Amino acid sequence: MSTFLSPERRRWFIVAVIFIITVFSYVDRQVVSILKPILKEEFSLDDIGYALIINVFTICYALMYPVSGWLVDKFGARKIMFWGVITWSLSSIGSGLVRNLLPFTFFRSVLGLAEPTTYPAQIKVVTKWFSGRLRATANSISVAGGTIGSVIAPPLIAWLVISFSWHAAFIIPGMVGIIVALVWFLIYKEPPRGYVQDTISSESDSAKSPAFTWGQLWSKRSLWGILLIRFTTDPVWYFILFWLPGFLMEESGLSLSQLGMVGWIPFMAASLGGIASSAWSDWMVRRGKPALRSRKVMLSYVAFLAPVILIPDSLGVAVTIIKFSILAAVALSWIYTGSVLIAETFPVNNVASVLGIAGGFGAGGAVIFNYLIGQYMTSVGTTWIFMAMAVLHPLALFILWKMIRPEIPKESAVH
Repeated sequence: MSTFLSPERRRWFIVAVIFIITVFSYVDRQVVSILKPILKEEFSLDDIGYALIINVFTICYALMYPVSGWLVDKFGARKIMFWGVITWSLSSIGSGLVRNLLPFTFFRSVLGLAEPTTYPAQIKVVTKWFSGRLRATANSISVAGGTIGSVIAPPLIAWLVISFSWHAAFIIPGMVGIIVALVWFLIYKEPPRGYVQDTISSESDSAKSPAFTWGQLWSKRSLWGILLIRFTTDPVWYFILFWLPGFLMEESGLSLSQLGMVGWIPFMAASLGGIASSAWSDWMVRRGKPALRSRKVMLSYVAFLAPVILIPDSLGVAVTIIKFSILAAVALSWIYTGSVLIAETFPVNNVASVLGIAGGFGAGGAVIFNYLIGQYMTSVGTTWIFMAMAVLHPLALFILWKMIRPEIPKESAVH
């Protein structure tokens, strides 16, 4: 057993477990968007009411994300990931057991408070276990479970609803999540001392430097650049998660069973695109290019694919699926590599905290975007929404090149 779980094997086994965790976190998260027409009828909701349910989750998510990052840096990834997964799995089960809107909304808020623990813990683990030559690839694989969860969610949820009821679509994934949490707690260990020499990119050499205090972080230009990037670009991914399935049913005329057959395609494209773009940037690093610059170059090319969203939907549902597949790949490439930017810009002991703050800002941008969609999609249509999504990533590209640089604390910094 000890031979099988050598450090090399263990670290990839850990990545596999994180992958499974993110699969079910996204299934639990996306079930509401897939069941949008059913839940609107069940709870007598319009688009404004639906946006309220989404924003209750997202506001809690935004508020808890920075706290989660601090908790991971303070108490470690193993404990925080475990209790986070247990809590959001129980909240998913609770969502399936209730019959009224108020308790349903309560359990969605608990889900929003618990799920942010996953990604700060994940990036902390990847930063500790993988060097810069493999970090982006390992990161993209471990978090690709989220998009794979989005891939399997439409057919899985459709089958559960058709075979049982909409309640089962919440209860069964929640039960699986509890099992996966137990596996995580049993398998995770810290890497041997010295196993990864460059826990931060060699260009900054900040792995050998002390960490910033919480207060010092807020004075760093790169932190504000990362926050602006996430605030600007995350709303695109949240739209794809929470509004695209309903859009395909209500605007493109797909039934729930038809959504189960094709609704997974944009999320599969997002996952493949995110992994491929991360591997490309790692390839540039292995060829001797500076790690941070390699990430920036890759993101530059990807950002200019975003305007594909402006292709008219009147050309048919196939074209709609294709353009959203490309946009999803753009959005996820930025999210995947955004986490790696943090790992290569800040000391390892600040990584989870910075990711937590950034995730909170990204979710905050999504809250505003969700509100505007709920208020105006019916009256003004989707044209203006799509125009906004076409320019957000190119705008973030300007911020990326102007504001992101390695941040190295002085030796006198207080831990």
